[in-house]
Amino acid sequence: MSSADTLQQELMQVRRNAIELHSSDQVQEAIAKLAFEVTEACSGKVPVFVTIMNGGMIFAAELVKRLDFPLEMDYLHASRYLGATSGGDVEWIVTPNATLEGRHVVIVDDILDVGSTLLSIIEACKAQGAASVKTCVLVDKQHDRKAKPGLKADFTALEADDYYLFGMGMDYKGFWRNAPGIYAVKESDL
Repeated sequence: MSSADTLQQELMQVRRNAIELHSSDQVQEAIAKLAFEVTEACSGKVPVFVTIMNGGMIFAAELVKRLDFPLEMDYLHASRYLGATSGGDVEWIVTPNATLEGRHVVIVDDILDVGSTLLSIIEACKAQGAASVKTCVLVDKQHDRKAKPGLKADFTALEADDYYLFGMGMDYKGFWRNAPGIYAVKESDL
């Protein structure tokens, strides 16, 4: 059996055994509700939405199509994982092209786990002279390992218990970002 076949079998087993925490419909409903909150806070400001790749791209696409005000979109790529299942130091891969000086910035990501990456990005935006920096996440993972006690995003669609999550942009070893709901990997599959 080739390594590609072994990987395919592992990935299919993880998906089959996964625990569905939030269905696709629940995720879409939560994003729609969040869009109202973001609109209330951001309309009239012409913000720049900076999506954290790769995880934030699916959530950002679902969110911004529900926002009826002018906004600019950009992205950055910073990661603590780089294909691993546990995080290390924050690595900057791509920085935003948009000028952030004097701008209202909304950082969009899939998950607030520990928050080290998010805090690093907030500081980088402030250092570039952003007028304000807000954070918007699909999922806030509930645990006591946050980079700062009480760390929360400004806008959060859903919460999840402390599992290894995948779906809606979150990945399992780089795969299953395309799963339509939010799933927890069974301990036996890690």
